[in-house]
Amino acid sequence: MSQALEAHQALSGIRVLDMTHVQSGPSATQLLAWLGADVIKLENVTGDITRKQLRDLPDVDSLYFTMLNCNKRSITLNTKSERGKELLTELIRRSDVLVENFGPGAVDRMGFSWERIQEINPRLVYASIKGFGDGPYTKFKAYEVVAQAMGGSMSTTGFEDGPPLATGAQIGDSGTGVHCVAGILAALYQRTHTGRGQRVNVAMQHAVLNLCRVKLRDQQRLAHGPLAEYPNEDFGDEVPRSGNASGGGQPGWAVKCAPGGPNDYVYVIVQPVGWEPITRLIGRPELADDPEWASPEARLPKLAKMFQLIEEWSSTLPKWEVLEQLTAHNIPCGPILSTKEIVEDASLAANEMIVEVDHPERGSFTTVGSPLKLSDSPVRVERSPLLGEHNEEVYVGELGLGDEEVRLLKTNGVI
Repeated sequence: MSQALEAHQALSGIRVLDMTHVQSGPSATQLLAWLGADVIKLENVTGDITRKQLRDLPDVDSLYFTMLNCNKRSITLNTKSERGKELLTELIRRSDVLVENFGPGAVDRMGFSWERIQEINPRLVYASIKGFGDGPYTKFKAYEVVAQAMGGSMSTTGFEDGPPLATGAQIGDSGTGVHCVAGILAALYQRTHTGRGQRVNVAMQHAVLNLCRVKLRDQQRLAHGPLAEYPNEDFGDEVPRSGNASGGGQPGWAVKCAPGGPNDYVYVIVQPVGWEPITRLIGRPELADDPEWASPEARLPKLAKMFQLIEEWSSTLPKWEVLEQLTAHNIPCGPILSTKEIVEDASLAANEMIVEVDHPERGSFTTVGSPLKLSDSPVRVERSPLLGEHNEEVYVGELGLGDEEVRLLKTNGVI
């Protein structure tokens, strides 16, 4: 990124020491990089494990890595070596933020407890992503779907007669990363008043739970009887899986469209004001004034039948035509977009949410752009770094090591 562009970004001048790996941490530090922070990804000499995971091309950084590590610099360091610890100490001294997502206690075992870090740099914001908070789950190994399972998502996702399901959205990993960014930004802002850094802790289970709060809302509402807006007939003492129900005050469902492919659906929400135009679209105008159908209260017990009537109409039309007719009457709806349709969506490309990035080894690849649009902080997505690509730039140019020492450090496996 050009220096002119960097100078006009929200986090220009903030240095982030990125000791994260896989997804939850890198997703957070990538957002910080897009906001203008100088993110130095510190990797062990073999690199982030995702460089080699799920490769589509041999001996080239995987898309798993490249799509989570754009706009960063990469240095390598063996933090178990004595010289490595000395260099890490100097990096911490020169940083504003340190982010890590190792297992519990791993950074402490390196010799860098929070107390030690405060001694090195009292202004440092030290952010940690863990699977769980303190308690019986602390040492559980956390993965994306484990966090979904234990945060309330899986038990409430799927259809009533089916098993619990994971969501395709990475709410456990990347969802936690977004929460972490919020904590880091708050800590940086508070530092402007106190002059001190602080600890930021975010647990994956907690982040998923925060995203599932409406289901906890409904858990409490169950104490007063069945949930009328759910399509389920039977209710026990816990929130059931409710298929594609909207989860809000207005009923919604995904209705089939022609020609009946796996993603030929449109999600439709039926507001009170939308019922009359819907009845005309589906060829049943008499239902607009029928007391059995006219009011939301009358329709609630018949949601399945209501969406069946809509689907009898929608299933005869392509989803884009269904979308056009519904939106012409201001009816809330949206087509189910496949991953292929999203990658090829011209509006997403125009909004720089689907971007093409050149990479020196794999050529061009498609990635997701920054969802944070700040009028005074422009973002240009740049490729992920090669392993250790910025060793000399950081160790020689910024830490002042000599060329000969850097050569010896490489020979001895320190960097």
